[in-house]
Amino acid sequence: MKKLGLVGGVSWVSTLEYYKFINEGINKELGGLNFAECIIYSLNFADVQVKTWENSYELLLNACESLKRSGVDVIVLCANTAHLFASELEKEIELPLIHIGTETAKAIIQKGLTRIGLVGTTFTMEMDFYRNKLEEYGLEVMIPEKQATRDYIQQTIKEELGRGIIKSDTKQHYISIINDLVEQGAEGIILGCTEIPLLINQGDVSVPVFDTTKIHARAAVEFATKNIAISKLT
Repeated sequence: MKKLGLVGGVSWVSTLEYYKFINEGINKELGGLNFAECIIYSLNFADVQVKTWENSYELLLNACESLKRSGVDVIVLCANTAHLFASELEKEIELPLIHIGTETAKAIIQKGLTRIGLVGTTFTMEMDFYRNKLEEYGLEVMIPEKQATRDYIQQTIKEELGRGIIKSDTKQHYISIINDLVEQGAEGIILGCTEIPLLINQGDVSVPVFDTTKIHARAAVEFATKNIAISKLT
């Protein structure tokens, strides 16, 4: 089994979900008492907030380098926004990095969709790094039109979801935002922050929902068990 290196803590709430989904996935693949061989480097999210995401490259690099020294075979950045530096980190540490945008795009294409709504942090929605990755796969990406709406999503991710606080009124507001995207033509919705699936699930939305936490975790499971699965078949 390949050893996974998880850069977590951004936030710790969604990192718990990664750990759960990865271990459940590996056990489903291999059975018995097989679970993930992984190392988690959990960042202090306050440090990221002080530096701001745009200036957090060194924090992420230090985490990745620490994981590399520990002998991991691959890096998993447990946050969509952290992929702002995915290409640079992969090149610098010389280890494969499972890109959450790539895996999400593949999942969308498998559903036969082309026009997709994206909700996430303001960085993920507004900057090019994430949308460009999706557009490489021929997807048309839609985000909430109003700046106030995008700011609301950012604020609630930071002050509520990232702290493990789930509010019913926030859920209803998110559903309204998502429904607006659907009315504008979105064929599916990317939950493009790993905390949002704590609030919203498929039952809340009329079109396919893409839970980036589960998608990313599933890709990590596939990487970790690939050779084992092949040897079992042969």
